[in-house]
Amino acid sequence: MSLEQIDSIKILKEAVFSDGTSDYRDPCEPGINETVRIRIRTATQTIRSVMIMIDDKKIKMSLVERDSMFDYYEGVILLGDQQIRYYFLLQTKEQEYYYTTLGISDTLNLEYQFVITPGFHTPDWAKGAVFYQIFVDRFYNGDSSNDVLDNEYKYIGEGTVEVKDWNKYPDPMGVREFYGGDLLGIMKKLDYLKELGVEVIYLNPIFVSPSNHKYDIQDYDYIDPHYGVILKDSGECLVNMSQTNKDATRYIQRVTNKENLEASNRLFIMLVQQIHERGMKIILDGVFNHCGSFNKWLDREEIYEKANDFEKGAYITKNSPYHSFFQFRKEEWPYNNSYDGWWGHDTLPKLNYEHSPKLKEYILEIARKWVSPPFNADGWRLDVAADLGFTEEYNHQFWKEFRKVVKEANPNALILAEHYGDAGSWLNGDEWDSVMNYDAFMEPITWFLTGVEKHSDQYRSDMLCNYENFYGSMTHYMSKFQTPSLQVAMNELSNHDHSRFLTRTNHKVGRTTNLGPVAANENLNMGIMREAVVMQMTWPGAPTIYYGDEAGVCGWTDPDNRRTYPWGHENKELIHLHQELIQMRKSYSALRLGSIKFLTGTHGVVCYARFNREDQFIIIVNNNHYEVTISVPVWQAGIPRDYPLVRMLYTDMVSFGVEAASYYPQQGSIQMNMNAFSSVILKNYPCGLY
Repeated sequence: MSLEQIDSIKILKEAVFSDGTSDYRDPCEPGINETVRIRIRTATQTIRSVMIMIDDKKIKMSLVERDSMFDYYEGVILLGDQQIRYYFLLQTKEQEYYYTTLGISDTLNLEYQFVITPGFHTPDWAKGAVFYQIFVDRFYNGDSSNDVLDNEYKYIGEGTVEVKDWNKYPDPMGVREFYGGDLLGIMKKLDYLKELGVEVIYLNPIFVSPSNHKYDIQDYDYIDPHYGVILKDSGECLVNMSQTNKDATRYIQRVTNKENLEASNRLFIMLVQQIHERGMKIILDGVFNHCGSFNKWLDREEIYEKANDFEKGAYITKNSPYHSFFQFRKEEWPYNNSYDGWWGHDTLPKLNYEHSPKLKEYILEIARKWVSPPFNADGWRLDVAADLGFTEEYNHQFWKEFRKVVKEANPNALILAEHYGDAGSWLNGDEWDSVMNYDAFMEPITWFLTGVEKHSDQYRSDMLCNYENFYGSMTHYMSKFQTPSLQVAMNELSNHDHSRFLTRTNHKVGRTTNLGPVAANENLNMGIMREAVVMQMTWPGAPTIYYGDEAGVCGWTDPDNRRTYPWGHENKELIHLHQELIQMRKSYSALRLGSIKFLTGTHGVVCYARFNREDQFIIIVNNNHYEVTISVPVWQAGIPRDYPLVRMLYTDMVSFGVEAASYYPQQGSIQMNMNAFSSVILKNYPCGLY
């Protein structure tokens, strides 16, 4: 085969493109029994025929458009009510090729077919939107009168701690430390979030709970008054640790008094109203697999036993109306401690859905309640969602019912799940909308840019700058998403469960227990952090900022990743970078909802395009500690040969800039000199328009 033939085959393969975005599927989210038009792009005059393949059915595609570089073929599919899977069969004079979500190949892998689920819609407001995750206790203290007090109650054997120094590092066993962040604090900082460019706020749990993380819900019906409003505040804290929580009368008054609970719910209503008035949305954390040992249904701490207006808990008596909510191993009432805990944790009682229709209906009502008036939250993030129930069959059955209830109450509500691994069986349009995107974002990004595992528990030099692994992982895992799910997937660099990304740039392995918190701040590489933010804000999905990441917060994995927001000590330059990138993302639909295509890469270097028919962007990242020169085939993004590219933003080890510079393709490619630890965003501009 001649060099000319090799080049022509290479061009043929690199030109072919299709996906589930609006340029290649119309409508993007077709309904049941609807007609959908499918398009594919090929190099001009290289293909003899193109067909859409659905099982053994062939749908011939017609040439409907031709420009200077590409031919566009279109075919029509009449949908029914069942999901369909398809791929493309392309024929040249010499041979046949298959095009799947992995790209073009002369062999067919049916695992990577395109998927359409008739009637599957995800909320438009969430597609490509910028999210901001808040761990409420550490964001801002807006009302000191509701702060948890020293020894207000006992949690896991010791008294609570009221932290007076906002800048103190969390203790290694900091689950009972409280800094005072609350809903009023969020309200006071909404203008900051709006100025940053945030479109959606995601709150870690805010319902009544004894821990600072609140993943051990005590009462699903009410906002915790420590985050809300305390009107009635009598009673005593614990004097010594020989006392039990039934002696914690101050705490009992605070969290069981209906005036406090109702006032806290009213404050939440005000918060949502103010968020909506600013054009933003809010989603809540739903912890439905387990509750907490303090929960009013169980009441292991005997908090509700003598409280007015509450039924007896299942720990207290077998005759409790909540008896079926838990699975008990022994008949040992009163005060039965033999209930099942999630992963064996007795502070996290596993909820017994299969044997309690009443529990299921209660939780479904909770799901409906908070996305309905007067509360009007815009969706749920679901904690450990795959663990709910005791069987996979029941799990899927529950989430189908959950979706039906939530979407009936609020058709535009978002349902996002925490999940590690392939979530495909939950993402078929009748359960979750999408997931926290570990597999197709956080994991590949952190390995490529830092070589450090997301908990900072492992460093692998073979993964650092490994472009082949990055490309392979991203391509494989992104293909597991249908387009409606991918466009709302939560793309995070950090969160409350993993180390701060900025700390990972130091390549250290450790936790606060063995290295101490100060080590998390040392030997940081801001150039890598800037690269990461550029990639986060130019990637398909919903970029999600973990509060304080934009301000330079560091930290090992939890609890150190839950440091307070550094008000008055922010990294202003990093905040400004976020603002510039968010504004750019919001200004161009190609960055929010457009296609993505990997263009080229090598050790430490990744180049990709985000594009639609209107705009085309080229993103180049050099994660090496040395300068590189790379040739980037920008024609693959649909950029004509005579169109200049203009630099929109660049970052390096020192800072970032938005000064424009022009680059002119030669034979469809540009040569780019990239400094160490740098990135650049280029945009095409037709001649005469810039």
